[in-house]
Amino acid sequence: MSYGDPNNPYGAPQGQQPQQPGYGYPQQQGQAPGYGYPQAPPVSPYGGGPAAPTTMPGSVSAARAMMWVIVGLQVVGVAIMVFAAAALNAAKDDESLQDNTAFQDLVGQSTGVIWGYAVFGLAWLVFGAVLATKFKSGGNSARITILVFAIITAVLGIYPFVIIGLVHTILAVLVAVFVGNANGKAWFNRPKY
Repeated sequence: MSYGDPNNPYGAPQGQQPQQPGYGYPQQQGQAPGYGYPQAPPVSPYGGGPAAPTTMPGSVSAARAMMWVIVGLQVVGVAIMVFAAAALNAAKDDESLQDNTAFQDLVGQSTGVIWGYAVFGLAWLVFGAVLATKFKSGGNSARITILVFAIITAVLGIYPFVIIGLVHTILAVLVAVFVGNANGKAWFNRPKY
């Protein structure tokens, strides 16, 4: 079958000549016309570099899910701290322990520290929830804030709460990696319409 054959479905349309290789390069044997060069990647209409992503990359979406898991774990942690502080307050009011002044002093100091942790945990929880909502619409400043939040969360997960904070630490490190990589940078730096 050749280009002149009317039964050739891959040949030139009837009445037209097949295209000759252009630009002074001869066509190689077995090469179909127009298929010799790979397609260039799409270019951003604003110039400079490839086009911005239109859908959230998988790694950034995973980071957003991990942020919500961190927020959920913080809800559980704050609830445990509030319960512990309330239990210590109830033990402080127990009449059988009223005579033990060392216990009363320890409970008074411990209760204040636990309430302080609970308030800080609640504030950190709200901050994490706000940042988790910024994944869809946030810019580069949201990306940097999420990175700082994740790094501080990883450090706080190591120091005061070593065993329980291990999950927080791992999730926070993954959030920092996924938001800080090239996909995260491209997603948060994309033009907003």
